[in-house]
Amino acid sequence: MGCLLALSAVPGASLQKNGAYAVIAGTVFHDNGFSLAGAAVTLSRKDAPKIKGLQSVSDSRGEFAFRVPPAPAAYVVKASLKGYQTVEKEVSVTGEERVEVTLSLPTESK
Repeated sequence: MGCLLALSAVPGASLQKNGAYAVIAGTVFHDNGFSLAGAAVTLSRKDAPKIKGLQSVSDSRGEFAFRVPPAPAAYVVKASLKGYQTVEKEVSVTGEERVEVTLSLPTESK
């Protein structure tokens, strides 16, 4: 699976001392249904859009993952790749859980 990153890089967000966390993970696909490797994936807090979020790149199977604090929060996951339209989805974390996200990037019209 893709890189696991701690959201502690975002001010005001820290993982609990007991090691508890939530995971926001998913897969990026072409609009034709095949997985899309190399897409830039960013994760940011919905309530703090100006704060730089976490970044990752989808792996060879189009997968990515982020570790975040297990506290209730809304996040925006955004995927982009040259030649494709950027897509974003809002997800919510309510506790120590795994939240799955599927992003399908349409091909840019020429």
